[in-house]
Amino acid sequence: MLTTNLEIVPGKKIIKHLGLVQGSSVRAKHIGRDFMAGLKNIFGGELKGYTELLQESRDEAIERMQQQARAIGANAVLNVRFSTSAIAQGAAELFAYGTAVVVEE
Repeated sequence: MLTTNLEIVPGKKIIKHLGLVQGSSVRAKHIGRDFMAGLKNIFGGELKGYTELLQESRDEAIERMQQQARAIGANAVLNVRFSTSAIAQGAAELFAYGTAVVVEE
């Protein structure tokens, strides 16, 4: 499924507008990642465990958004955006949303 942050698809005509679709993933940190993050706070560097956690969450949120779009007959999701929020201590939500459309093939 075509998924883009653009409002249009260059060279394609939007045939039908189907509305907002969304997907989210809530993930919690685990002790191993927290321990390594604590060390990185002392010595510096990328928090690779958290980077991986966010990438997994982003992928899952996009997949859920695309599933919702397919279920209503879309073949593309335009104007995709992401949002994050803290849900509880040590847990965060990654939210993906966009506009489901049918574009010419």
